[in-house]
Amino acid sequence: MLTRSRVEQLLSAFSGKNIVVLGDVMLDEFLWGKARRISPEAPVPVVEIVREEYRLGGAANVVANIRSLGGTAIPVCVVGNDQGAERVIGLMQQLEIDTSGVIRDNRPTTMKTRIVAHKQQIVRADREERSALSAVTNRVVANAFINSLKNAQAVVVSDYDKGVINRELMSDVLPRARDMKVPVFLDPKVHHADYYKPITLIKPNQAEAELLTGIQINDSAALEEAGRRLLAQLGCDYALITQGENGMSLFNKTNSHHVPTFARDVFDVTGAGDTVMAALALAGASGASMEEAAILANHAAGIVVGKVGTSTVNQAELLADFDGRNAHSAG
Repeated sequence: MLTRSRVEQLLSAFSGKNIVVLGDVMLDEFLWGKARRISPEAPVPVVEIVREEYRLGGAANVVANIRSLGGTAIPVCVVGNDQGAERVIGLMQQLEIDTSGVIRDNRPTTMKTRIVAHKQQIVRADREERSALSAVTNRVVANAFINSLKNAQAVVVSDYDKGVINRELMSDVLPRARDMKVPVFLDPKVHHADYYKPITLIKPNQAEAELLTGIQINDSAALEEAGRRLLAQLGCDYALITQGENGMSLFNKTNSHHVPTFARDVFDVTGAGDTVMAALALAGASGASMEEAAILANHAAGIVVGKVGTSTVNQAELLADFDGRNAHSAG
């Protein structure tokens, strides 16, 4: 049973924890406006833009959430030589994040532009390059990762299939983390499954878990079987299957633990998985059991889906949410 005093203890331990984040960073551009009429050119709304905003997305959103929760994030990632890269680095520096592991390459910085009117996303436009990194860039990224491991308590691998997470890089860096006894928490893409060894925890959503295991999850027995198959396929210690409004289920080699959803109102699921990864890694690095880490991560996800756009969660919000729900003993 996770108590309030235990939550406070874990949150206080977040400070000083160094979490390496390896993966596909993105720049999220939000164009906020009002839609009052339909275009005469096509049956689409005309959005009058009133403001624009840039936020860290993808693996960079994991970085932002770790920072917001009081930990130290060490990004190891690739950006281009463009304005998007300048904005990503600038936003990280505003958060006092060390950007020495942000590698420049001759490829565009991934950018997602969302047009939002009346809290509803109207359309999204993506600019990206999804080819794998070159051998030379892989080596630069691997060196940055290995150097960052020296002071790390955990690693998050955030795979958005934009080229950074590739077979050659994973075969180089994941064994290094294992050898240094640094746990690895991985957010997957299905067709990269055979890259992901060795890791500590994999966090697929339900659709990804179904594709990874070949099991249609339509009841608790199928969910249990899928969790067991994930552990066997990947040889990892834990599998955490997130299920949206149905919460999340954690599996290890001996048992499973289901955590019901903590979301009150769902406005936007953008980046919720990044928040889960940040909370999981920080809690795990701070001495939480994986069950405790999953509960904290579920609270964090429940908070962030109540916000519009790519967002972060902080310790005060987590503690207030825990208190407000009275889902566990208040000891």
